[in-house]
Amino acid sequence: MPHVDLSRLDEPLAWAEPYRAKMVEPIPVTRRAERERFIAEAGYNPFRLRAEQVSIDLLTDSGTAAMSDAQWSALMLGDESYAGSRSFYRLRDAVRDVLGFDHVLPAHQGRAAENVLFHTLVQPGQVVPNNMHFDTTKAHVQNRHARPVDLGIPDGRDPQSTHPFKGNMDVAALEVLLEEEGPTAPLVMLTVTCNNNGGQPVSMENIRRVSEVAHRHGALLFFDAARFAENAYLIQQREPGYRDVPLSEIVHEMMSHADGCTMSAKKDGLVNMGGFVAFRDETLYRQASSFAILYEGFVTYGGMSGRDLDALAAGLREVLDEAYLSSRVGQVRYLWEQLDGLGIPLVAPAGGHGVYVDAARFLPHFGRDDLPGWALSVALYEEAGVRATEIGTVLAGRDPETGEHDYPAQELLRLAIPRRVYSFRHMDVVAEGLRRVWERRESLPAYRFSYEPPVLRHFTATFEPHPVAVHP
Repeated sequence: MPHVDLSRLDEPLAWAEPYRAKMVEPIPVTRRAERERFIAEAGYNPFRLRAEQVSIDLLTDSGTAAMSDAQWSALMLGDESYAGSRSFYRLRDAVRDVLGFDHVLPAHQGRAAENVLFHTLVQPGQVVPNNMHFDTTKAHVQNRHARPVDLGIPDGRDPQSTHPFKGNMDVAALEVLLEEEGPTAPLVMLTVTCNNNGGQPVSMENIRRVSEVAHRHGALLFFDAARFAENAYLIQQREPGYRDVPLSEIVHEMMSHADGCTMSAKKDGLVNMGGFVAFRDETLYRQASSFAILYEGFVTYGGMSGRDLDALAAGLREVLDEAYLSSRVGQVRYLWEQLDGLGIPLVAPAGGHGVYVDAARFLPHFGRDDLPGWALSVALYEEAGVRATEIGTVLAGRDPETGEHDYPAQELLRLAIPRRVYSFRHMDVVAEGLRRVWERRESLPAYRFSYEPPVLRHFTATFEPHPVAVHP
């Protein structure tokens, strides 16, 4: 049964999903022999599986949400005018009201927003610090021939640490970097919540301090705001002084310290496609507009249809509903508690959008080149039809200068939970699948590349099983 806070049983629906289903979609049911064939035909890469081969899809929480009746209704208001559509202005007003930024450029998704921002601000030879760059952010920095630098706090790199804000940036390290790099650091990025280390939040105190240091050194501060609402909720729940502060006020305070943000709206925008880059400064917005037009389309549609702009405007407003966020983060915590009770090693504490299995401790006899997180992703699919993704050596890629694996701080398996899609019983199936993999962990094979793309290799690479190397 889901975790029940008995002190809240007098509150209606305090322990259940605050929504009900109007439409259902059949879930594919497959047999183990079929799954073993499917994953082999996919080159042992879960990204290459067909959707009808997957029963519970935890590959990503990006673009996989179930939209609300209000959002489906908003689709019918879509204005498909090429320039100046009413849908754009409804989105602009939502961004202003929810995030506090006056200037917004739509983009078809988050990585497109990153492309516009980094073309505007980043030049070859520069450096871009972040708490932890995610894959596309890192790739876009490198595409500009600049250097991404991760400056997460030491606790953020320790899966067993229970620090409540493991997404925080190491402010002292940022100070040193900016003193050394000077004008070669045009902006500082903060990813809220921090995806690479477990969906861990960034505290308001850390946001304030990072903002002060960045601005004192002449650098801008931008958020990767894909999961801004979950970050705000975890600030409310964990940071002293915020327990009774409305989420809308917490978001405004967060954003008040930044010069803008990129957003993959496919996360906390609660839509299946879309994104934007937002600015506080009009001059910077005008500079970025040239790149938005070049890469995405006119400034009032940016690669999105009017109907999608309207669905996003509605989603931005409803994502801060506290009942929704309590249920959302509570479902993540429920799966975390199920797995923790089985003794499965996890990143602690439970984060905002998914549960992260510590693959290095799950498979301690694996070396880094055995790709432990990837091996777990294949085994979980074969066992239970659950698709998840590795956050480890495969995703990290190679150092562009040396060609060697760019080994990350942690080897993880991410179970990213789509918003408003699965029930608690589905989480039980995931837990049972991992329990079975845990019991046969000594027999799992390692994996090696059979095809390795040069950039963002995890999306399209193929692999083959390989005996686990003997490590001293």
